[in-house]
Order: sequence, then structure tokens, then C-alpha cells
Amino acid sequence: MPFSAPFQRLAPAAIAALLCTAPAAAQMDHAPAQCVAPADLPAPMASWRNPVALKAAADGKGAARAMLTPGRTVSLALLPTPKVAYPVRPAKPGGSVSHGGLASFTVKEAGTWRVALGSGAWVDVISDGQAATSTAHGHGPDCSGIRKMVDYDLKPGRYTLQIAANGEDSLTLLVTRLP
Repeated sequence: MPFSAPFQRLAPAAIAALLCTAPAAAQMDHAPAQCVAPADLPAPMASWRNPVALKAAADGKGAARAMLTPGRTVSLALLPTPKVAYPVRPAKPGGSVSHGGLASFTVKEAGTWRVALGSGAWVDVISDGQAATSTAHGHGPDCSGIRKMVDYDLKPGRYTLQIAANGEDSLTLLVTRLP
């Protein structure tokens, strides 16, 4: 069936417009970057691609044994959320099918400390029964595997790191001091 004169002029333009907007709509979904090679990482995050295994603790007492070494990436084995006794209730604790856990780390030098995560899990840094206030949030570099970064201004001392609301039973994680 032939188009009338106004539609004959409009049809090619409409088709072209639809074809041109399809890639733009796909970009709005913020699809992951097409990675040809892993991203270069800054020196404080150099260990990201070589995590060591560590099992998260279920309570504050166990967290003292689940020690993180600043600057060293871990693959943290997590527990089902109902099995974790958080020292401070997370703002986003997750549901009964999520995963979480506790670990600890020691700050020897005051400064800005970053927690990098391979997922969108909730993270808190706890000291003296209080959650530290984060100073910055961001995403890791495209093609790095780092999904979330949270910065804190920390003083020397021992801290408990609590992870909540993770969808998987493990998480790649790094605590490091920024230069």
C-alpha cells in the first residue's frame, strides 16, 4: 500500500531518527564498558587483580581474627546476613538472602583511606561503636572490576569493617591509604 505524499517524505526521516536514537537509548542504561584490556590502576590499588582468600567473621570478636592488610586485596568469603551480628546496624542491612560479614584492619598513619569493592555492597568502617562518616563515594575505573569506592578520614587505630547487603557469598575488597 503506497503512502500518501506527506507520509512518503516523513517515513524515511522517522526511520532515520529511530535508528539514530537506538544507540543513545542504550547508552542511557550505562552499560558496562567494552573492555579490550584491564584498566591501569593507581599504585595504591595495584593488588586488585591478585586477591588473597579471607573468610569474614560473624561477630566483633571474630573480626579481630579476620585481619585485612592495608594495600592487599582480598576475596572475602561472606556469610548469610541472618548469621552476622553487626556491631552497628548498617543503614542498608540487606535481606535474609543477602550476604555480609566483618573484618578488621589497623591504621598506622592518619589520612584518607579508601575501601574499594567489587560490588555495590553496603560498607561501614566502625571504631569505638560508631560508624565513621564517609568523605567521598565513587566508582572504580572502567574495566577495573572495582564497582564502588568509599573514602574515610581515619586516625591511627584498629577499625572494624562491616559489609552488608551483598548479593553474592563473596566479595573482592581492598582497604588502602591514599597518597
